[in-house]
Amino acid sequence: MSSSVVSQTLDPSKCKQLDQFIDQLPSKKGELIAVLHKAQEIFGYLPKEVQQHIAKRLEVPVAKVYGVVSFYSFFSMEPKGEHPISICMGTACYVRGAEKVLNEFKKELNLEVGETTPDGKFSLLSLRCVGACGLAPVVMVGEKVYGRVTPEMVKDILKEYQ
Repeated sequence: MSSSVVSQTLDPSKCKQLDQFIDQLPSKKGELIAVLHKAQEIFGYLPKEVQQHIAKRLEVPVAKVYGVVSFYSFFSMEPKGEHPISICMGTACYVRGAEKVLNEFKKELNLEVGETTPDGKFSLLSLRCVGACGLAPVVMVGEKVYGRVTPEMVKDILKEYQ
């Protein structure tokens, strides 16, 4: 895709913000993950146009950018809801009932993992591990962490965001 097509499909102010971040890096080499994190913060997700823009700016193949984005579960190629809900499915969380918590979120939101509610308010994700095993099972809504979550707590968690 030519850069003129890319710039037409991406918000120019967001591209400028990302470009400013890239320009302030001491070196472009080895900064792909940092740039992807910043791009996801700015755009909310990493569609192919953003990946192409990053590849061009960092002078790396688009396939390398896509490989990193598709490998790490933190990165999303689809827009997330206003309140992304992530359920940790790591070993400690799973053993302590994360699957039941996930099923309750699915039921309450009428969603499958990876989907977003029609109003764009919630998206449902599962993660491999959030690193808070002592609080298992763990749920994150955006950046807020909920520990020792039970299925009975799901409705109250959702009410905080409605």
